[in-house]
Amino acid sequence: MGSFATEKLESVRRAREGFLTHGIIPAGVVTDTILRSWQRSLERGIGIERGETRCTPRYDLMQRRDSNHTFLTRSQPVMESLYHEIAGSSSMVLLADSDGVILHSIGDPDFVEQAQKVYLKPGGIWSEGVNGTNAIGTALEEQMTVQVHSSEHFIDKNRFLSCCATPIFNPKGGILGALDVSGDYRVQQQHTTALVRLSAQMIENQMFAPEFPDDIIVSFHLRPEFIGSLYEGIAVFSPDGQLIAANRSALLQLGLDRFRMTGQTCSSLFKLTLAKLLEQSRHLPQPVLKLPLVSGAEVYGRVWPGTPVSPVTLLPIGSSAAAHPKLVEVKDKPEAVPLNQLEHGDPKMQAIIAKALRVVGHDIPIMIEGESGTGKELFARALHLAGPRKSGPFIPINCAAIPEGLIESELFGYQEGAFTGARRKGQIGKIREANNGTLFLDEIGEMPLQFQARLLRVLQDRMVTPLGGTGSHRVDIAVICATNRRVRDAVAAGNFREDLYYRLNGLLLTLPSLRERQDRVMLARKILSDLAGDQHRITISRDVLELFGRHPWPGNIRQMHNVLRTAVALLGDSCEITFDDLSEEFLEQAGYGGNDGEQTAGGTGAARLVDMESRLISTTLDRTGGNIAAAAKIMGISRNTLYRKLRNLTPADRQEIMTV
Repeated sequence: MGSFATEKLESVRRAREGFLTHGIIPAGVVTDTILRSWQRSLERGIGIERGETRCTPRYDLMQRRDSNHTFLTRSQPVMESLYHEIAGSSSMVLLADSDGVILHSIGDPDFVEQAQKVYLKPGGIWSEGVNGTNAIGTALEEQMTVQVHSSEHFIDKNRFLSCCATPIFNPKGGILGALDVSGDYRVQQQHTTALVRLSAQMIENQMFAPEFPDDIIVSFHLRPEFIGSLYEGIAVFSPDGQLIAANRSALLQLGLDRFRMTGQTCSSLFKLTLAKLLEQSRHLPQPVLKLPLVSGAEVYGRVWPGTPVSPVTLLPIGSSAAAHPKLVEVKDKPEAVPLNQLEHGDPKMQAIIAKALRVVGHDIPIMIEGESGTGKELFARALHLAGPRKSGPFIPINCAAIPEGLIESELFGYQEGAFTGARRKGQIGKIREANNGTLFLDEIGEMPLQFQARLLRVLQDRMVTPLGGTGSHRVDIAVICATNRRVRDAVAAGNFREDLYYRLNGLLLTLPSLRERQDRVMLARKILSDLAGDQHRITISRDVLELFGRHPWPGNIRQMHNVLRTAVALLGDSCEITFDDLSEEFLEQAGYGGNDGEQTAGGTGAARLVDMESRLISTTLDRTGGNIAAAAKIMGISRNTLYRKLRNLTPADRQEIMTV
């Protein structure tokens, strides 16, 4: 850490001591947000030398996870994606409920171990009333994104942390909880704030459609290529045209905030009646519409007329949207497809499928390795469908997504009365749920070491004893596990039991990455067919097919699906996907557009998010005619923050924005 940073930390420490000892309010050393939090912490009688941080009992954590089930389910994939961006930086991603109790966490093992010493883990209570000034608690108090660095924490033992948290709101503006990235204060990530904010927005978007199955959803953006992305605005209207919910992007584009939604109607926001919007939605395939706003601006959008669909949830590979090529059903699980339908001409996939078919039905445990996005769960479901237990349940469990304190009860279940707060009838656990079917253990390499021995006994004896119980239950299950890293490396490092590894690894199948597969074009056509449905023939231009054939596809099949889904959404009246229907990000990743090939082909996720933020600033300044104060108000930030963001841009980007 440089001398300037060290001096800054020392000035913050002195300012806090002066504030606490003499009541001196420091000027310009910390933000007003931190100062207000220090004042609240002092008024609540929180001591800076406090030695005990509260942790909620396990039964309370389980109840909280149950009551926040949808919130947690929608958040976990986003948290994993966010962690992928910051992995290796001595940090972790955390999700807290509205009381500041941590529900879930994922992070670098070395830092997680350190963080647990201050109860920065599932069950830890990080409300401001318990832990003083901290990112999670202060973000919930202030209802805004908050960064708390080292000595800005009120309690001394938290000074080793640098944290950034943002509140997550439900569609009606209430607080669901907070998303946080915490790390070693010596390793600050420059783009953490942008990553956390956009990840929170993604979670909020995912919460919309399930809440409003019978209402009218309008998804829109100033630029048509962002329809269907996490950056789109989402506004929900009742059948009589009243605005009942809107996400952050929608509020920004409509010039509203969470407190000024009441009384707004479709007609007060758009220069179109609700009846006219609904009339447009009946066209199949539905075009992207120009929607004039009452403010005089124009946005592009689509209307989703009161059907249980989500415009922001990806369609799993193998499922069908034949009823409408643009409406995507909300599904938590991919549909099972036969093994032979996963083969499209790639020799590696042909060999893997042939090998798998030879062992299916022989009770040989199968381990599937492959990069994220290669379709490991889909392959596991196909194996289940091909086996003798296909009429039984397929029970997936993500070993990396369950807090360590809950994985035992999730897997093995618990007896009624096993602990205070347990469900009245207990819980049978995932292993017993899979009886007469298949247990799919995803991310098996992340299973905590202390539970591996118990899982090994279950697999050996085929008997399960729930927590708090005395009797055992026999199970008849097939076991498939998956991992995106080499478990044998974890065995060599002492993090995974060797005997369990060989018990699970009866046959190792390594799925090739998309860039290694020779059937990319055929796979693209299959995905497109599933998206569009049999009644809507959509083709892909030769240029796009050639691009698909040589693209590196770092996100694998999941990325290809997302690219095609967005392209279908942008088609309008056309029936052929061309370069114009591909997102700018995808084209830049392939080396098209941008300032130089190195930048476009190898840009990091953080860089892309910063680019996204600069575009948001540009469109906002465009709307306000370059008025910094008005733009800052619309964006919900201070003028100083907006000036700072402009200073952090490259000279070329800053010049482009300021000359709009």
